[in-house]
Amino acid sequence: MRKVGTALISLFYTVFYTVINIDVKAGVRQGDAISPKSFTATLQNVMRTLEWDNMGVKIDGRQLHHLRFADDIIPITPNISQSERTLADFDKACGRIDLRLNPTTTMFMRNGLVSHAPFTLNGTNISECSSYVYLGREINMMNDLALRLSRRKRAAWGGFKSNKSIVKRTKNTRLRLTFLFHLYFLP
Repeated sequence: MRKVGTALISLFYTVFYTVINIDVKAGVRQGDAISPKSFTATLQNVMRTLEWDNMGVKIDGRQLHHLRFADDIIPITPNISQSERTLADFDKACGRIDLRLNPTTTMFMRNGLVSHAPFTLNGTNISECSSYVYLGREINMMNDLALRLSRRKRAAWGGFKSNKSIVKRTKNTRLRLTFLFHLYFLP
């Protein structure tokens, strides 16, 4: 799919060399079936215009400059100044197609090796967070597994207590342990 032109009232896409006119009128509402697909395609188009090859951190001989899933983008940089530059480049590329970053929902996280300095985008301070949930898993710079392990431990004991009579009736201990492990410990 290749974007040909944009106007306030219509979008033109070329699909297999056929121009398709999509009359938008009031815009695509959030939650519509086309909304996430259209946004993801638009975001992919924006990401292709960015020149981040020399940015990011080197992992296994390759530059890693961002993680992306649907509408979540996580820039990965070695310092605050490169993060600001990356975010400003992304905001500028989005601005060319009338998309704007929301500074109230944009956050950053740093590890202990990065100095404490304010993080800004177009003069607006970006708030710092100590952890966030990405694809259903909590990410934090302390690599603190205590909360997740204690939650799983409580869930395992709660599950054991709710199935206590079934588990105690099972005579084969190996089968009992396998059942408990699969039921409560595997995510």
